[in-house]
Amino acid sequence: MLQQLLKDKKALILIICCIIGFALIRNYEAVLFYDPFLNYFKNDYLNLPFPEFKTASLIGNLLLRYLLNSVLSLLILHFIFRDIELIKFASVLYLVLLGILIVSFYFIVEVLNENYNFLLFYIRRFLIQPLFLILFIPAFYVQKSTKTA
Repeated sequence: MLQQLLKDKKALILIICCIIGFALIRNYEAVLFYDPFLNYFKNDYLNLPFPEFKTASLIGNLLLRYLLNSVLSLLILHFIFRDIELIKFASVLYLVLLGILIVSFYFIVEVLNENYNFLLFYIRRFLIQPLFLILFIPAFYVQKSTKTA
């Protein structure tokens, strides 16, 4: 599978474009998205109260960023595996994980208090970074290689 990917120059270029897309999202996150937690987590957040924020704007921007990262991730998965059923499965996983994460995020910032900021840090990290892609590529690779063997 890896040799086939390396031979397919078009897919390799498109994967590189998606990775550049991730880098652009990360580089311009402060400009593109409303997220007062960007600076909060860069400081000594374990001893600070949550920053002031507008809940609807924050959740909307987290959803937008998750959507952008998910689309780029699904494109990379498509270019690597070329399996529409796998992409459908990954899409469902992304939606289920989004539901769990966004509800958890909302619950922590609105119901709980700053005592859970460490948990909030990791939930937010999964919402704003393409970490699931890093988990899905090896998992799907193992699944496909054991299926074909």
